[in-house]
Amino acid sequence: MILYRLSCEKEHSFESWFRDSAAYDAQRAQELVTCPLCGSAEVEKALMAPALGRGTRKFAVEAPAESVTPESVDVAAEAPAPVALMSEKEQQLRALLRAVRDQVVAHSVDVGDEFATRARRMHEGEEERRAIRGEADPEEVRALIEDGIEVLPLPVLPDERN
Repeated sequence: MILYRLSCEKEHSFESWFRDSAAYDAQRAQELVTCPLCGSAEVEKALMAPALGRGTRKFAVEAPAESVTPESVDVAAEAPAPVALMSEKEQQLRALLRAVRDQVVAHSVDVGDEFATRARRMHEGEEERRAIRGEADPEEVRALIEDGIEVLPLPVLPDERN
């Protein structure tokens, strides 16, 4: 993993992690790397000092040249501005996925782990057709699709994984 310091065309500075240099180049070419402050996709790498391993040697920390007292610190000036973790495009995409998921949940019946059985019964006319949702393992889903039974996964939102 590589941490890059980046800067947008409006000179906003921010950092982001990438798998490697090629991953940064590919994401930048697709305009996936955007400034969290203004959303600009005109982003360039900024100069940054390399992080060097310190091994087992201990380094002394020097005291500041002038003494710092609570009265001398302007907290408002030093507090960093909040930074959006997602670009506006990513936020819109997540909102759209959430809306689709909410719509499906609101207009379907949760049948839990009986999903594959109930879907097959409805397909064969043994049960009234209606919108259902539930859980099925990959083998059950594959069998349903091979038998011509239409199934779609619900999008899993990142918020649900936390």
